[in-house]
Amino acid sequence: MFKNLFNFNFKHFKGDLFGGITGGIVALPLALAFGVSSGLGPSAGLYGAIFLAFFAALFGGTKTQISGPTAPMTAVSMVIIAGIIGANEGDVEKAMPGILTVFLLAGLIQILMGFLGLGKYIKYIPYPVVSGFMTAIGVIIIITQLLPMMGYYPKEDQDFVNEFRSKAEAVLLKGILEEEAGEDILVLEDFKKTVERADQISEIEIVAEAKTLAGNEASGVVGAVKMLPRAIQKINLLELALALGTVIIIYGFKKITTVIPSNLVALIVMTLVALIFKLDYRPIEEIPSGFPMPNFGIITEFDLGIVTPYIFTALTLALLGSIDSLLTSVVADNMTKTKHQPNQELVGQGIGNGVAAFFGGLPGAGATIRTVVNINAGGKTRLSGMFAGVLLLVVSVALGPVASKIPAAVLAGILITVGVGVMDYKGLKAIPNIPKDVKIGSIKFSMEVLIMIVVLLLSTFWNLVNAVGIGLVIASLMFMKKMGDFTAQSSSITALKNLALEDQWADELHFPEKLKEEVFIKHLNGPVFFGNTGDIKALSEDLPETTQCLVILMDNVPYLDQSGVYTFEDILLEMNQKNIITLLVGVNKQPEYLMQSIGIIPNLISEDYLFDDFKSCLYWIEKNIEDTH
Repeated sequence: MFKNLFNFNFKHFKGDLFGGITGGIVALPLALAFGVSSGLGPSAGLYGAIFLAFFAALFGGTKTQISGPTAPMTAVSMVIIAGIIGANEGDVEKAMPGILTVFLLAGLIQILMGFLGLGKYIKYIPYPVVSGFMTAIGVIIIITQLLPMMGYYPKEDQDFVNEFRSKAEAVLLKGILEEEAGEDILVLEDFKKTVERADQISEIEIVAEAKTLAGNEASGVVGAVKMLPRAIQKINLLELALALGTVIIIYGFKKITTVIPSNLVALIVMTLVALIFKLDYRPIEEIPSGFPMPNFGIITEFDLGIVTPYIFTALTLALLGSIDSLLTSVVADNMTKTKHQPNQELVGQGIGNGVAAFFGGLPGAGATIRTVVNINAGGKTRLSGMFAGVLLLVVSVALGPVASKIPAAVLAGILITVGVGVMDYKGLKAIPNIPKDVKIGSIKFSMEVLIMIVVLLLSTFWNLVNAVGIGLVIASLMFMKKMGDFTAQSSSITALKNLALEDQWADELHFPEKLKEEVFIKHLNGPVFFGNTGDIKALSEDLPETTQCLVILMDNVPYLDQSGVYTFEDILLEMNQKNIITLLVGVNKQPEYLMQSIGIIPNLISEDYLFDDFKSCLYWIEKNIEDTH
């Protein structure tokens, strides 16, 4: 790891420069849009793109990767941001240290994953879970951007905010009561002090709390859907026209050329239209000019109580960023005919996300489109990603006031196209053709499709983190059931005299006819684990009285877990009680080691009864088993 880290190759400097500039240009509108979508403002997206692009390229394991905020990472970040802001009474500044601490924690988890060598295990996350999640991300982005696309902002709808006025007063009063209880001055018989404090609540505080409650009510997919009728009634046609114009340019310009990023063209054209015609539009939040400054509140205002509920979310953020990045790394490998270093890439992404968090930026991951653009423009080394970060830093330092004039509706239009593009159409198109492998009553359906739909619906309408967890659990349980069923169905126990000729192994064809009632053969195929131990044990329970010897063929048993080894122990104990000799053939290293470690070998079965192949086992049987029937 980190081999030749600072040994830069300037042989491809020109290609890296053009690739980095092109990748940075593509990243700019998306970074601003993701920042606005997250709730932290465009500067958060821009800062995230700056530091992640630079440091992930410097320390990462994929030479041509361009990193920055991505749609999946922003969607999960939105959950964290909304939750912590809500816990801080709607005060974004007060919530920032907690938010950035969770982002920093996600980066640290990625670094730890890299050093522990977990990069190679990311690929084992089931495709239906990833597919359902990615499609949900697209749906979430599209639905949540419908309101700003129509120029409707719930917190600015006075009639809607007024609906929460009484509730806001109740929240403020509850705060006073809790404060008095903490000070031991709350007396039920005398609310004089409480009344005095309540009289001091200003109109500004009530309105601010009402706006917070209104924002919470309208947040997320469910909130956006609830607000659609009101948004349609109060639609701002100018904002809608700017957003639709952006969408049309993005899709239309792609048909002309893909050399110049269409979302950047749409951003520039629609912003110039709004400025030249002096339209009365809503601009994005102001982007601070100058070099990004670190947020020391992560250290000075750290509150474990705020962060603790989001530790699992930070883990999910780290896993998602790792999956996103490594999938992009595979794409880069295919295009450049190189091989990335997955563990080093996780460390690089973690460092980038950690630094970005310290400067108030959104977390992100390796971005496929930006990486492809970089490679096509000539990028060949990690200098290209570093150049992309430097370009975005120049934009932040020199062009912040200019970028602050971008219409908010234009970014909403860009995000709509991002949402459409991020959905997994490959997985959706395959739904009718996926085999239906589960049957309940008379209804047959595909478990993989079910997992995909469950993750999609739960992610969209409930909780992204929980949806992925539930999807992984269902997928794991179904995999274990299928493996258990396969092992049980493909395993059998039978007397050789009843075994069809085509079902016998080559060695079994020469088995002595006279011993075919005394010897039974047990074939095991596949791993023996807790999912199939009951079926495996049942195979040996009905041996006839003629049985003198049970042969268990284990060539095709690659793995034995603790439940499996105890099942073998039960079988051997039962055979010993019945005075039936048990012979094991072709035991692989892992099962043999586990049986030795708990004493099954040699306590229950002698090492003399372990054979490398059936031929040597057959020789022993001919010498030691008598024909009694």
